[in-house]
Amino acid sequence: MTDLAAVKRALAAQRIETPSWGYANSGTRFKVFAQPGVPRNPEEKIADAATVHRFTGVAPSVALHIPWDKVDDYAALSAYAQEQGVEIGAINTNVFQDDDYKLGSVTNPGGGIRRKATDHLLEAIDIMDRTGSRDLKLWFSDGINYPGQDDLRTRQDRMAEALRETYDRLGDGQRIVLEYKLFEPAFYATDIPDWGTSYAHCLSLGEKATVCIDTGHHAPGTNIEFIVAFLLRAGKLGAFDFNSRFYADDDLMVGAADPFQLFRIMYEIVRADALDPAYGIAFMLDQCHNIERKIPAIIRSVMNVQEATAKALLVDRDALFAAQNAGDVLEANAVFMDAYNTDVRPLLAEVRADAGLDPDPVAAYKRSGYDEKIIADRVGGTQAGWGA
Repeated sequence: MTDLAAVKRALAAQRIETPSWGYANSGTRFKVFAQPGVPRNPEEKIADAATVHRFTGVAPSVALHIPWDKVDDYAALSAYAQEQGVEIGAINTNVFQDDDYKLGSVTNPGGGIRRKATDHLLEAIDIMDRTGSRDLKLWFSDGINYPGQDDLRTRQDRMAEALRETYDRLGDGQRIVLEYKLFEPAFYATDIPDWGTSYAHCLSLGEKATVCIDTGHHAPGTNIEFIVAFLLRAGKLGAFDFNSRFYADDDLMVGAADPFQLFRIMYEIVRADALDPAYGIAFMLDQCHNIERKIPAIIRSVMNVQEATAKALLVDRDALFAAQNAGDVLEANAVFMDAYNTDVRPLLAEVRADAGLDPDPVAAYKRSGYDEKIIADRVGGTQAGWGA
């Protein structure tokens, strides 16, 4: 039998990190649809993130993206975040946007460009020192479009060299979370295309290097929960980038396309007793809301993760293990599906009410008038959107 009191405690302790870029103008590779009221600077992004936390109670940190969130005084920015009731989370690097990186960043054939890219990674650790951030989030668009364009093995050597220099610069309590992506913008070969390549580099680097699973960065039909289980068993799962995909890296609201997949992923987390923030996994959102309003979309994403987690916590593991050990295929699947088919919204409403929150965060946000306020207040200046 499931201990409902323990389930509620686990849900109350859950932590989900939101992305600064998710509050700004963002979209597809083809068009960014601007919205009124989006942030004009990092402070306003943090204020929006704090608003999400105020209504959900489980989103107390916001990831930054450099240089999109570059400021002169990061200690002051961190202090501002604390005043708003949140903290600075992962520091994300950008070695994909400059013209210099057309042929790659740390794997570029040009030594000067490789130096520029690696220096940016080191700069991000300097920022971590000033913000108190734990995680250096690395994603590389590096790769090639044509056979013979560059030497595949040499590019791996260059990647390993840059990662080693970056790793050696980490301070106590800091770590690398290394993302991967199947394709785009490199269509023939991507230098870190999958979880196995990321895992191999992290294993070579040491205990302060872990894999980040982006749920949008896999081939159709990939069993992501297997990857989760494998990396948990190996002690190398450091973070998630949660979003939804229909075809490729769509960066839509997590749980929108396949909520059952999200449930299966969260079950592996619960199965490994890895939900507690003390375990060290960063549950981050990585989303670019192109046509929907930013803040309510992020609130919905947080709620979707909560719902998948609640269902995962409701799996009767004693009954499941008994059926599995007896080889009772149908009973094992039935136990699993019983939890997934449970309506957990009343349970989460109780958890929120117990924390002094409105049981319906989206409705509460709509009533708050915050959306109307930022539309009225944030007029003029340069909007801090995707690619700014």
